[in-house]
Amino acid sequence: MPPSPVTTTPEIYALLKGLHEKSLTQESTVDWRSLPAQCTDEFDSIMLDKFIALDQDKCEFIYHLLRSIDAKTVIEAGTSFGVSTIYLALAVAENAKRGGSPRVIATEKEASKAQVARAHWASAGKGVEDVIELRVGDLRETLTRDLANVDFLLLDIWTPLALPALKLVQPHMRPGAVIIADNTIMAGDLYQELFEYVDAEGSGFRRVTMPYAGGMDMIVYQ
Repeated sequence: MPPSPVTTTPEIYALLKGLHEKSLTQESTVDWRSLPAQCTDEFDSIMLDKFIALDQDKCEFIYHLLRSIDAKTVIEAGTSFGVSTIYLALAVAENAKRGGSPRVIATEKEASKAQVARAHWASAGKGVEDVIELRVGDLRETLTRDLANVDFLLLDIWTPLALPALKLVQPHMRPGAVIIADNTIMAGDLYQELFEYVDAEGSGFRRVTMPYAGGMDMIVYQ
């Protein structure tokens, strides 16, 4: 197994490993083909207790990416139980050691999931939880204020909300900012609005699909 790029303590690494294992175990029981449409009350009810965490290899890539672009301000659209958020916080905290203030703005619609996420961050310690600002509610409302100099946006959200989230954050992105969207092969038909927007001539975006499980797209804002 290749070494992890994540700079952290053995305790936090063990925490992350355990959370990923719980998420994978839980996801193995979900029949994705039988689920109702995303962002409906029925769908939200089924997903209320589900991790649906970003895979560990994807999280480690994103951590590595954030370190390479010296990201200090990142936004996570779709926090769930806060697993990937820990990686974001660790990365920006390391970058801020060279100057600047680390900031992770995390969004989560469900208050019950937000409570669990906060508990996970507390387990990771002050160096993680103090970096994170959690905004609970509909991201179409919570991402309308206090954004500036955004280096990175993670779209780990149900597909109908991906483009609205990008449009809200885009005016506050610096040139060279990066967007990651998850499951872009598995749910490619549901991402068409996002793809058409970023692929349009003159959009200011460049996009590539990476061959992670389910697909993951990296979009650069020029």
